[in-house]
Amino acid sequence: MKTVVVMVVVVLAAAANTKKVSGYKNYTVGDDLGWFDKLEKSTVDYQKWASSKTFSLGDFLIFNTDNNHTVVQTYNSTIYHLCDDSDAVGNDTILYASPDPSASAVHPVSVAVPLTRVGPNYFFSNDYDGEQCENGQRFSINVTQGQGLPPSLRTPTPGAPGPVSQESGDDTVPDTNVPANFDHPKDISDDDDDDDDNGKKKSNGMITQAWGGFSRILILLGLLYSCW
Repeated sequence: MKTVVVMVVVVLAAAANTKKVSGYKNYTVGDDLGWFDKLEKSTVDYQKWASSKTFSLGDFLIFNTDNNHTVVQTYNSTIYHLCDDSDAVGNDTILYASPDPSASAVHPVSVAVPLTRVGPNYFFSNDYDGEQCENGQRFSINVTQGQGLPPSLRTPTPGAPGPVSQESGDDTVPDTNVPANFDHPKDISDDDDDDDDNGKKKSNGMITQAWGGFSRILILLGLLYSCW
C-alpha cells in the first residue's frame, strides 16, 4: 500500500516538473584571453577551448579582439588548413572583420558571429598573410541541429551589422560589430513564431509528454484503488 502511494507521488512530481525550452547560447571565444595569436597571448589554445563545448544552430560566437586581427569563417577545410582565404568561392567563406592599416592606434573590436550551418565550421585570422592563423589563431567546431535557427537568423534584420565584403575593397573595421541592444540568447518561446514547424513539433512533444504522464497517473491511481 505504502509503495503504491510513493509511486503515485513520484509520478505526480515528475509530471509537474515540465522542461523549460533551453535558450540559445553565446560563447566568448577564448574566454578572458580573447581572440589573439600566440605571439600576443602565448597560452591561447582555441581548439582546446572549443573541445569542451557543444555548438548548435542559432548560437553565437563572440570574438573580442582588436583592429590588427581578423575573423574569418569558412566551411572549406582546405582554406582553413592553408590559413588562406584568397581562393574562396561562392558562399563557403565569410570575412566578418578585416584589419585597419590606416588606424593610428590599436583599438578593441568585438564581433558576433551566428552559427547558421550544420556540420564543420572553421574559424581563423588571415592577417599578415596567415601568420596569425599559423600561430594558433584558429579552431574548428561541429555545429549540430539543436533547436534549429530562430526566426531572426532566417531573415536578416534590416540595418543589422553583417560581414565585410571581400570584393568591396573596404579594409576598415568599426569599433564594434555587436549591436548595442544585442540580447541573444533567447528562449525559443520568446520568438513570435507560432506558425513555425519547429515550434509546433516542440509543442506537440510537450503535450504528448504531459498526456503520457497523466495516463501513468491514472493507471497508478487504479492500482491504488484496487489495493483498497
